[in-house]
Amino acid sequence: MAKLVINANKKLSRIHKEIQGQFSEHLGRCIYEGLYVGEHSEIPNVNGMRTDVVEALKQIRVPVLRWPGGCFADEYHWKDGVGPKENRKKIVNTHWGGVVEDNSFGTHEYFELCRQLGCETYVNGNMGSGTVQEMSEWVEYMTFEGVSPMADLRAKNGHEKAWKVDFFGVGNENWGCGGNMNPEFYGNMYRRYQTYVRNYAGNQKIQKIACGANVDDYEWTEEVLKACFRRNTDGQHGFMDGLSLHYYTHPGGWENKGSATDFDEKMWYQTMKKTLYMEELISRHGAIMDQYDPKKEVGMIVDEWGTWFNVEPGTNPGFLYQQNTMRDALVAGINLNIFNKHSDRVKMANIAQMVNVLQSVILTEGPKMIKTPTYHVFDMYKYHQDADLLDSSLETKQVGMEECNMVPNLTESVSVDAQGVMHITMTNLDLQTAYPIEATILGKKPEHITAEIVTGEMHDKNTFEDPDCVKVQSFNGVAKVHAGIAFTIPACSVLHIAIS
Repeated sequence: MAKLVINANKKLSRIHKEIQGQFSEHLGRCIYEGLYVGEHSEIPNVNGMRTDVVEALKQIRVPVLRWPGGCFADEYHWKDGVGPKENRKKIVNTHWGGVVEDNSFGTHEYFELCRQLGCETYVNGNMGSGTVQEMSEWVEYMTFEGVSPMADLRAKNGHEKAWKVDFFGVGNENWGCGGNMNPEFYGNMYRRYQTYVRNYAGNQKIQKIACGANVDDYEWTEEVLKACFRRNTDGQHGFMDGLSLHYYTHPGGWENKGSATDFDEKMWYQTMKKTLYMEELISRHGAIMDQYDPKKEVGMIVDEWGTWFNVEPGTNPGFLYQQNTMRDALVAGINLNIFNKHSDRVKMANIAQMVNVLQSVILTEGPKMIKTPTYHVFDMYKYHQDADLLDSSLETKQVGMEECNMVPNLTESVSVDAQGVMHITMTNLDLQTAYPIEATILGKKPEHITAEIVTGEMHDKNTFEDPDCVKVQSFNGVAKVHAGIAFTIPACSVLHIAIS
């Protein structure tokens, strides 16, 4: 029997709700057809936003939405996406499929979507191909309340009142598609550009996000921080509130990432091994950040993460459309547990992407919509949002196939919310074995217990023909014992237990 120890008296850090953030790029069918169908569509919508998708996303309490990219962000010129839609410039989406982008979804539509979702805004600015003036004017257009050229243009375009920008990314992947920059060059460019991302009077402070590393590029982290913190006039913040990190889980190589649905047990454990690498990345990049920001005031922003497999057969390779199985559910649960456990440094994460792209929470096909296994994991984990991380430790053992693909059988994180309810989330990575768990809870006597689970065979998925194959189910196997609780977590499962 594995031992879980929880200290209800030891709160470690706040789990920022933004850790469960989402990402939507002008890529494939994420925005067009997925989120936005236009005001004249026969698919039910409010101001062009799909009603079914919006309602489903509200259910999982989407806290923040990153837009417009991604690589698309550093070729996006915001003025192309405002004003009368018939006059908006049509461009070629050079990064994603070479399709025509008609810019019918732009700044106004993005803020309308966030209004309907009730979520915070995370806008990614164009440093790669855009000017300082262009970025500065976009911030003015979005946030300035008063008389100015951009505020006047916003009013002319139908929105007199300023919007609130919660987070602003200064460039995206500037080590690659955002300009192929060297880290010290980007660091100095960041200092320059962020100067003009102004906090206008009466508007809440915009949190500025600098472009961080691709996977394990620790030199990038070191050199960007060195440039930004060098002789700065901004105390110890280095002109930034966050530094991003991008890491995708794909069990094959970059050229052949493997199928999203056709995989064997070896590939399962290889995927688990790859996704657990997130722990090392956060720890090592975090250690570099600690040298410049020992108080952890600058957040690590994991604003692109998730599985990346080969596209579904017969679909546009530039659209990155993939199915979603129990394997994705485990990847989601593992990563969210890791983010929770590192919530002293990780302040936001944005899974890629929200609808119809990579590890999405929703898939659509014309008027049809399905919730993926990943969606249901987010639905269970939403109770961690803005809760306090509790000290916890769990006995694990190594499982898997072949020495190079061994992984711990279990992961967990535990929090307590504002109402005093304790939330335990746990994943069982083992495909064959259920594990009995005895949880010792220090400082709290369980009175009322509820539990829910997402479980199934590793290939299980939701389709438009069978949309409820994988879903959240009630779990009645938790018993009170002298020291706390006891239960058995099934193989291949993600479990949530609430204790009051």
